Amino acid sequence: MQNIDNVVVRARPNPQATRSLVCLSFCGGGSGGYLQWLDVLPPQVELVTICYPGRDGRFLDDYAEDWDALAEDAAVAVAVAAELRPYVLFGHSMGGWMAFDVASRLERRGGRLPEALVVSSANAPSRGLTPRDMFPAQQDTDEQLLDWMGGNGLMPSYVLEDPELREMAVELMRADIRVRDTFHYSGEAGVNVPLQVLTGDRDEVIESTSAEQWRALARSSYQHLELPGGHFYTPEIWQTLPSYLSALTPVTTGAP
Repeated sequence: MQNIDNVVVRARPNPQATRSLVCLSFCGGGSGGYLQWLDVLPPQVELVTICYPGRDGRFLDDYAEDWDALAEDAAVAVAVAAELRPYVLFGHSMGGWMAFDVASRLERRGGRLPEALVVSSANAPSRGLTPRDMFPAQQDTDEQLLDWMGGNGLMPSYVLEDPELREMAVELMRADIRVRDTFHYSGEAGVNVPLQVLTGDRDEVIESTSAEQWRALARSSYQHLELPGGHFYTPEIWQTLPSYLSALTPVTTGAP
């Protein structure tokens, strides 16, 4: 692992913070997708993002070859972030599986566990990888991947307008897809931390039984919250998503 400041990213250091929100990225994403939360987090919470190899400050690093390599890299980084202060671990989509895997690895090793684990827009990992999860897909064309990223708000306009940046974005997405498609459930019985699951009410990727499958993995308290929108919710919900994390602030809408 390279310079730790390029791995454990504190975009706006907050020495007075009493808790960190540590975020693991979704497929094809980096730290940027979470930076808009800086202005909506409670003042006592510092945003920390974990940078995977091959992007942002680690763009010179080789991409992870498979799921285990990326999960191990992320587990080491989260363990470093945990030294700062108590933390909540968050992952969206592929990052939800990664957050569960990292929490499980830390628990097995006696590492500092998060105060809560939040998984967003992710099917339960215990069911294993299915075709429903393999979207976008390896066989998609570059244009299909760009359309998916643009349609889900993953790409700012300046990237779409720059051929070189578009090529880099597609390369990154394909690298993450390759890693995602090597995911395998290693049989963890669950996690001993409070678990909150967020899903979108119009997300076609998430199975109708996902909430109950996640509940079976919760060995502590469990909460499922359904929010408006698809895989990335509505733009308004995504921009204020930290306000729905019960470990950070009271939930503003009822859970089903």
